[in-house]
Amino acid sequence: MRVGMVAAMVTSVLAGCSDNDYDTPQPTPPPVVKPAPAQVTLRVMETTDIHMYLANYDYFAQSASETIGFANTATLIKQARAEVDNSVLVDNGDLIQNSPLGDYEALVRRDDILAGSTHVVYKALNLLDYDVGNLGNHEFNFGLDFLDATIQGADFPYINANVYKADGDNDASNDENRFTPYHIQEKQVVDANGNTQTIKIGYLGLTPPQIMQWDKANLDGKVVAHDIVETAKKFVPKMKEEGADIIIAIPHSGLSGAPHKEMAENTSLYLASVPGIDAILFGHDHRLFPGDAAYSNLPGVDNEAGTINGVPAVMPGFFGNHLGIIDLVLKPTSDGGWEVAQSKVEARPISSGSAAKGDFVDLAEADDEVLSAIEVEHQATIDWISQPFAKISAPIYSFFALVQDDPSIQVVADAQIDWGKRFIQGTSLDGLPVLSAAAPFRAGRNGIEDYTNVAAGEIALLDTVSLYVFPNTIRLVKLKGADVKEWLERSAGQFNQIDPTSGAQQNLLNTAFPTYNYDVIDGVTYEIDVTQPNRYDLDGKLADANAHRIVNLRYNGEPVDMQGDFLVVSNNYRASGGGNFPKVNPTDSEVFEGPDENRGVLRNYLIGQSQQNPNGFDPSADGNWKFKAIEGGETLNVVFRTSPTEAVKALAGDLPAVTPTSPVQTDENGFALYQLDLSK
Repeated sequence: MRVGMVAAMVTSVLAGCSDNDYDTPQPTPPPVVKPAPAQVTLRVMETTDIHMYLANYDYFAQSASETIGFANTATLIKQARAEVDNSVLVDNGDLIQNSPLGDYEALVRRDDILAGSTHVVYKALNLLDYDVGNLGNHEFNFGLDFLDATIQGADFPYINANVYKADGDNDASNDENRFTPYHIQEKQVVDANGNTQTIKIGYLGLTPPQIMQWDKANLDGKVVAHDIVETAKKFVPKMKEEGADIIIAIPHSGLSGAPHKEMAENTSLYLASVPGIDAILFGHDHRLFPGDAAYSNLPGVDNEAGTINGVPAVMPGFFGNHLGIIDLVLKPTSDGGWEVAQSKVEARPISSGSAAKGDFVDLAEADDEVLSAIEVEHQATIDWISQPFAKISAPIYSFFALVQDDPSIQVVADAQIDWGKRFIQGTSLDGLPVLSAAAPFRAGRNGIEDYTNVAAGEIALLDTVSLYVFPNTIRLVKLKGADVKEWLERSAGQFNQIDPTSGAQQNLLNTAFPTYNYDVIDGVTYEIDVTQPNRYDLDGKLADANAHRIVNLRYNGEPVDMQGDFLVVSNNYRASGGGNFPKVNPTDSEVFEGPDENRGVLRNYLIGQSQQNPNGFDPSADGNWKFKAIEGGETLNVVFRTSPTEAVKALAGDLPAVTPTSPVQTDENGFALYQLDLSK
């Protein structure tokens, strides 16, 4: 019955139709018109130089700190992301090395990570949905195998364009990239009209070519590095050809006004002139851009707007203390692409003020999700570094390491000289003078808490890490006496020139000079005349051939023989040319490689000395260097910066040439200013 009804209905419908109804063209549906694109605001966020400071915790002070830590930065990232419709997040390297947590992962958990376990750093970063990561120079400190295994744990791509596989043919044109050189992301964004658009964002990763010097033992014969700027000129056009609408350069490279030269370390100024680069996320210098006074007078640099040669750029400090933010306003172009119309740059801090001034403000509480993710490895690190292994009879501190001979350098020097003498026993070098070059790694470079302070008594692994921050390997360099003097002249760039006729306050320390380049050479005695100009500039280039700050350089009480042979124990960074010290590199001098880490040498020395001295080893400085006395210097107002703690004031009471300013002054970064009597 139902079939009959349907048939009747069909017959009825057909009866009402004519033949013409089937021949008449039906109207074509109107095409779907895609809304014209409107401008897009894209927030680009950067972290850099985290150096394994993941928790809001200072391993050296063994206490919480709200001035460092990726857990705090994570809070800023979440806040900054919530403020806008469109954002991307980038890490710019020097991520896996430096803090004791980094050592724990690379030494204690190494085999687990090589076997596929996730490095703790990615247990944290993977929570924040990073878009891309770049390799810094310190990523190479633990070798390529460990690096490869480590970045396997990242839930985001890694890039680097200027490190290539070593093929041994000396033909750079056919070199093959060791890593993925760039990443082009098809990013879905919302424009000003609320419509979805697709923008192709190109990211280009770059690292200092000096990795081939600094990590020669890990990289020689395996990879080669090319120039940063030339690499960008090579790849930016390729990225454009592949459809990149905008290109973000991510150089782990600082900002310097020195004339550009091939294979330069700090190239962000010149990278900004490469056509096609729309924004720069840089790092390596442990400084802030925009804002750091060191960048105020560089040509082409706007230290307020945050542009370099007109290109928006940011560098967000170190240890997670800032988040870099570039807000790009992108407008559509007539050919269907996008271009930058406006930019706004900010280095957003996790805190402000200081406890010393009483105006500290915590601007970003630590993220509980990050802290929970890293808790096991974080606590294991604290336990690992807290185990005592030796004993000292006097304290070791670095509060005055830049203004007088210092126990934190002395103990390293003693260990290195002891190692050097053992190393050459029975060789053709036996009998040559053995000296030591060591720098104060923790002398305020990274803030007011960045000092070594180890009490007398039992010491732990933590203390050796505090004394020797970097996992360097030991080296022996053979030089002439004249080269030893030039080494010291380069180190003396740590100091500003003092006018002996001025009664105005004069700052002794040049804070743009990194303290890890202030080498003290033990085994000789010498004085530094700070009334003279610098012989070398900040980059190690001869600035004044007639300038001589190093005077009364003696060995065993006699003037150093400028043509005599000397052996200087240092590390792989310095011996390979790090810091651009004259003649201190494998090309201009003989370099002998030891198998040990400098920290291991230090630790073994302290154990041996403790066994010989039941009451503990005395690390007190031997006073082998000082400033040349200035006649009438007691009337000068020469100041230097150091930690603002009461412990420093107490120690200064025993130092005849050092007194706190009265009332105690502090600088803009919270450091206390102390006066130095240069008449003594």
